[in-house]
Amino acid sequence: MPRPREFDESDVVAAARDEFWARGYAATSVDDLTAVTGLGKGSLYGAFGDKHGLFIRALDDYIGKALDGVRAQLRDPAYSAYDRLTRHIRAQAMAVVADKSRRGCMMAKSVAELGATDETVERAVEHAYATWTAELANCIKEAQRDGTIDGKQKPQVLATTLLAFMRGQEALHKAGAKAAQIRAAADEMIAMIPSGAE
Repeated sequence: MPRPREFDESDVVAAARDEFWARGYAATSVDDLTAVTGLGKGSLYGAFGDKHGLFIRALDDYIGKALDGVRAQLRDPAYSAYDRLTRHIRAQAMAVVADKSRRGCMMAKSVAELGATDETVERAVEHAYATWTAELANCIKEAQRDGTIDGKQKPQVLATTLLAFMRGQEALHKAGAKAAQIRAAADEMIAMIPSGAE
């Protein structure tokens, strides 16, 4: 009869996620993972299969939390669709600026490191970005119905453009762009969204 697990799986995944996020997949050793999780190698392998299995769990955990945040901002009933959209763009800029260590987005880092060789990682990140784009497009459609964004705009195209802009801000920040530049760029992008006002 197998012994019951004596650890909190969510805590282990969170600790592994932070280690992978900071170091990257290749630079994180099994010894690093046992050190941060407090698990022996046998327990780690027994629970997650191998390093890759734990990495995928950690990436899925990151993606789930990130998308929960996106949905919360873009569906917040306290604000109009246009305000939700602009608040989301500014919130993403603020998150970039707040990342003092410049560790960036785990999704972007993971697909940059492994996307060409790891189909599971590629699919997970592709699905996450598709979901984010769909949330943006739905918010844009609602703003178009409200008359605050030009109805002639293609929501999917505008959503893709906004997502590309928001992801690009992270790259600029890593390359040394100042907080004021990031915030000003977000304001300029918002100003460029075609208004539905006459």
